[in-house]
Amino acid sequence: MQLNAALSGVLAPPRIATMDIDRSQITAGILAGGAGRRLGGQDKGWYALDGRPLIAHTLARVQDQAGQVLISANRSLDRYRALGFAVITDATPGHAGPLMGLASLLRAVRTPYLLVVPVDTPALPRDLGARLAAAMTPAIDLARARAGGRCQPLHALMHRRVRASLDTALDEDIARVTDWQARLTVCDVDWPQASAFANINAPRDLQTWRDGMFHERE
Repeated sequence: MQLNAALSGVLAPPRIATMDIDRSQITAGILAGGAGRRLGGQDKGWYALDGRPLIAHTLARVQDQAGQVLISANRSLDRYRALGFAVITDATPGHAGPLMGLASLLRAVRTPYLLVVPVDTPALPRDLGARLAAAMTPAIDLARARAGGRCQPLHALMHRRVRASLDTALDEDIARVTDWQARLTVCDVDWPQASAFANINAPRDLQTWRDGMFHERE
């Protein structure tokens, strides 16, 4: 409905309700349940980078952004548990993809919000949770990072109410994360450094890291 031209100059713009979300309301969920096919089938979380496994790099960046941390994994369970965080396994055996891991995290989370990150982005922003939280409103289901014109669907903060939508998507055999997210009210938050979300998928990516292509090093 269009506003009457005579009134448009005197009506105030609609107020967007903002939210005050602190880290105690957020659980960080690390997706470490992939098959690691491009790494020869290795458990990606334990792939060494600069003498430390990827899970250690990820924990160093994300654990201060949330009140608690969960690790989604399907193997090396004792090794992950030894890190001192709860480990969540998929309800479906095998490597059923990131949506299944995300669903398992949402079933386990007890805080209002879940900050999800993959285990293979060792330079992920230390302010990821804070910036995504600042973009949330009561109407938004999920805020995700965007860099270099590309959205990062697995670097996202979501309200736990999205679990019902995700369960439905899985029942319908939806496999792509972006296809599920298209059903939600989503806000994209831009980052200037696309390299902050560069991932370690294959041995050649180690050279990219060593050449200093990632925007921040430990």
